[in-house]
Amino acid sequence: MDRAAKADLVSTLNGVFTSTSVVVVAHYKGLTVADMQKLRSQMKQAGATVKVAKNRLANIALEGTDVASIQPLLKGPTLLAYSSDPVAAAKVAVDFAKANEKLVILGGAMGTTALNVDGVKALASLPSLDELRAKIVGLVQAPATKIAQVVNAPAAKLARVFGAYAKTGDAQTDEAA
Repeated sequence: MDRAAKADLVSTLNGVFTSTSVVVVAHYKGLTVADMQKLRSQMKQAGATVKVAKNRLANIALEGTDVASIQPLLKGPTLLAYSSDPVAAAKVAVDFAKANEKLVILGGAMGTTALNVDGVKALASLPSLDELRAKIVGLVQAPATKIAQVVNAPAAKLARVFGAYAKTGDAQTDEAA
């Protein structure tokens, strides 16, 4: 890799580190090409990205960013998983590591907060941003539905009462005749 390509990679990584909300660092030694492709496709489906970069270049790119706390983790064959959704990269990495023991999660960072392995696993157990949005919409819609039911209930009860009186009125006119 020539000097210009390295400088371009460092600036790209620096942009990634400043714009993403979570970065997960993992060792990938022993993963096959097929395994890496599977991991990349799962990350892409979740809205996350996997990047393998030289640790020295990644360390340079980390300088001055919020996620600079991951620098000590960059030793050996490491990969970086990152996403703008705070949960997506961690969730896919943890799920993939459960299925494939050759992917070893070392830790990560969420903004200025450094995460150890347990922190990444805890982050992965949280619902994703889309799931949270769906829950909020459900919570907002539920009271509206209940209000509509409560408002319509007295009218329905009145209709049943009037219907019952109408039937008894018909019964009384039949008896009188």
